[in-house]
Amino acid sequence: MSEKVNGKHIFSLLEVTKSIQKTITNRYQTAFWVKAEMNKLNHYQRSGHCYPELVEKKEGKVIAQISAILWKSDYQKINTNFQRVLKEPLKDGIKILFSATINFDPKYGLTLQINDIDPSFTLGDLEKEKQDTINKLRLAGIFSKNKQLALPVLPQRIAIISVETSKGYADFLNVFESAGRSWNYTFFQLLFPSLLQGDNAVRTIIAQLRRIKKVIHHFDVVAIVRGGGGDIGLSCYNNYDLAKEIAEFPIPVITGIGHSTNETVAELIAHENAITPTKLAEFLIQKFHDFSVPVHKAEEKIIDRSRSLIRDAQTKFASEVKLLRSVTRNILDKNKNAVRQQAQSLSQQSRFRLGNEKKVLTAAGEDIRKGTYQFCTAQKHHTSYLTADLKKAIHRQLAQKSLGLKNLETNIHNLSPQNVLKRGYSITQLAGKAIRSTEQVNPGDLLTTVLYEGSVSSTVQSTKKA
Repeated sequence: MSEKVNGKHIFSLLEVTKSIQKTITNRYQTAFWVKAEMNKLNHYQRSGHCYPELVEKKEGKVIAQISAILWKSDYQKINTNFQRVLKEPLKDGIKILFSATINFDPKYGLTLQINDIDPSFTLGDLEKEKQDTINKLRLAGIFSKNKQLALPVLPQRIAIISVETSKGYADFLNVFESAGRSWNYTFFQLLFPSLLQGDNAVRTIIAQLRRIKKVIHHFDVVAIVRGGGGDIGLSCYNNYDLAKEIAEFPIPVITGIGHSTNETVAELIAHENAITPTKLAEFLIQKFHDFSVPVHKAEEKIIDRSRSLIRDAQTKFASEVKLLRSVTRNILDKNKNAVRQQAQSLSQQSRFRLGNEKKVLTAAGEDIRKGTYQFCTAQKHHTSYLTADLKKAIHRQLAQKSLGLKNLETNIHNLSPQNVLKRGYSITQLAGKAIRSTEQVNPGDLLTTVLYEGSVSSTVQSTKKA
């Protein structure tokens, strides 16, 4: 009950919330259908209950928001139905049409209690998302871009996006191992681990595609392989960002996602798509068969043709050898006598020619002997004459040189300092050095004059230039 204070009716918070509860209970007595986006499922594993956050958006902005509750029993029933119809579990970010009752609790506030969810509504929305993705790819002109790439004749180097523990991945590798044992085919595979379904699959697959792109020169093809998970969780392969990454990838992308329902966008735009990883591996093996079988047939044809050509050549060669022997024998027989006659004639001519040449050589030798003797005798006389003349010339030269030396000795004796002084000449010195010019002395200098016998000292009074 409210109380009145200073003319004001005052209610407690509990009274107000209970009044709201009563009003809502009376107004909303039955369940009703609501469409909204499940922003967060908020499923708690321990209790099994879910506390979804429901929103409505307009132009990307939230214009309405409310919390809801989904009890464990209802969640299990609804989730099972979702997986049967949509091949997808309840998850964040999907649009739903649900039946709910409005509850208001004085302590916990307003909530919607979800009783049922219509999966066909969500299925339609997911199909709409798929069509929107296809339309955007077509509008961008890239829907068939990856399909237009040329697949290598022998796609040996394979970048695999999968989960290492996936059954589909194991099946994929087993096919290649079997092909290696049976036909000696060699493949190089490298795994790029990624989630293959669920909310984070798009992000991790794109991340691995970008990793592969950095080392693209090492690979011929990219294989996205998924298996063992049934048809659940495939909506991620309708995502536009993932589809765009695949469509614009620089080498062929092939898929073996492993399901039997309608193809996803990723499969539609991939260069090749197989229903299972095993079928995808068999497709690659078939590429090797397509190349190997014609090559082996061509090899067999080449071998057969080569053998035939060799046999024909051997037969022809044997025939020609036989003919050559016959012709050669006839020619040899015809020319044998002629050769013998030529040999005899040549022998006679050689002996005659050798005899003549021997006589010529003998005569020439005698002439050389006589000429050599005469030349040596003449040279001997000439040498004697030269020796006598040389002796006379040497005596004359020695006499002339001896007379010159005597004259030179006399001149040297006459020009010696003592003989020069003896003839009346003298040497004037200043400080022990001979004076040659008046410019070397000054008045007052003490001079020494050297004579033939003795010396004279004097003092300079004055100088006079010549």
